[in-house]
Amino acid sequence: MIPVSVVTGFLGAGKTTLLRRVLSDPAWADSAVVVNEFGEVALDHELLAASEEVLVNVSTGCLCCLVRTDLGTTLMDLARRRAAGEVPAYRRVLVETSGLADPAPILHALMTEAAVAETHRLHSVVTLVDAVLGPVVLERHPEARWQVMLADRVLVTKPDLGDAAAAERAVQALQPGLDVRAAERGAAEPAWLFAPGEPAVPQEAVARHSEGVGSILIEREAPVAALALTLWMQALAEHAGAKLLRLKGLAALAEEPARPMVVHAVQHLVHPPEWLAEWPGGERRTRIVLIGQGIPRHFPARLLAAIEAEVATA
Repeated sequence: MIPVSVVTGFLGAGKTTLLRRVLSDPAWADSAVVVNEFGEVALDHELLAASEEVLVNVSTGCLCCLVRTDLGTTLMDLARRRAAGEVPAYRRVLVETSGLADPAPILHALMTEAAVAETHRLHSVVTLVDAVLGPVVLERHPEARWQVMLADRVLVTKPDLGDAAAAERAVQALQPGLDVRAAERGAAEPAWLFAPGEPAVPQEAVARHSEGVGSILIEREAPVAALALTLWMQALAEHAGAKLLRLKGLAALAEEPARPMVVHAVQHLVHPPEWLAEWPGGERRTRIVLIGQGIPRHFPARLLAAIEAEVATA
């Protein structure tokens, strides 16, 4: 499986600087970078603009690919060319979205296209927020808010030029408990940036803003039956539909509580589960965060409780 990380952030947040810094690290040079050609170009815009090829080899050893059809087709073409030895054997894909993009369609592409899902897996969503203009941008532009709400972690850029603490507060207001760090000129540790996405643990059970978008935390100390969890995620996706922006978390299953199962869903689409070798931080309990718009606060927990009761008596 090829891990795919999504790098997003509003216009001018610093995605170009970040990716250049990451790919200058020899340990990360074996990466393929997929760029939306209608957005900011992540590496050398002059090189890409002058090239008539979709795929460009750059000096760091990575690949830079422009999306000229759709993401699924691009990923599969890259994978085919890698298998045929036509391009270097990259180990991961970094997808840079344009500054005005909603990341949800990218997550959809990774989950809905069977060939893509069989060969690629969503690894993490990283969002950049500018310390200078970030709070204002998050207030004025819904695209920037979606980018934060769908993130696994946020990097606050330009902390030397702006108020990094204010930017972090604006981020935490949208998704409390999110892993947020600040770095100048993209000097963030790649291992942290692109670590597998894990659920944020909100400081409060629910956080909301004016558009009715909020995060809801589901916690269970006792392991959950696999059937109950499966039925709950399916029911939630069916009933909430487009209102469910993203679901992510770690689940302790009654059938195998020693290691956590990673769960993901975007709107009505449920991603195939994955397993971690061990529990991060030693806490063996189910923690699932739902990020939705207009989902009643108590509905997900009550739905899970009802399904658990039904499964227990079946």
